[in-house]
Amino acid sequence: MRRELRLSLILLAIFAFGSVFLLQARADDKNSSHVDFVVVKSANGKPVRNASVILHPVDKDGKQSNGGMELKTDPDGKCSLDAVPYGKIRIQAIAQGYQTYGDDITIDQPTQEVTIKLNRPQKQYSIYK
Repeated sequence: MRRELRLSLILLAIFAFGSVFLLQARADDKNSSHVDFVVVKSANGKPVRNASVILHPVDKDGKQSNGGMELKTDPDGKCSLDAVPYGKIRIQAIAQGYQTYGDDITIDQPTQEVTIKLNRPQKQYSIYK
């Protein structure tokens, strides 16, 4: 009984967290998009598996809205999301051993592909050498 309640609460939290994009999209498909994300290494173009792709809606003032969604890439470095409402979204990509990527993009097509190139960490600059 306790395990079922815990599972139900987890599923409810996932639904509530992910529904931000779905609630903002209108009922017709003309105002939402299917977005494919591809995360690759900038050095050689090979896919980055198990990278986190975090999405947040951005309001008209350029401020990040409450809510958001996190996706994980598959072994081919790909993940996708349906019913993304048209407008700006803020993307972050995080993977162990790589610099965090961040950018704002505009969703304005029925289907869109976003390629994210991750860089290795750079040497830290210091005046004390």
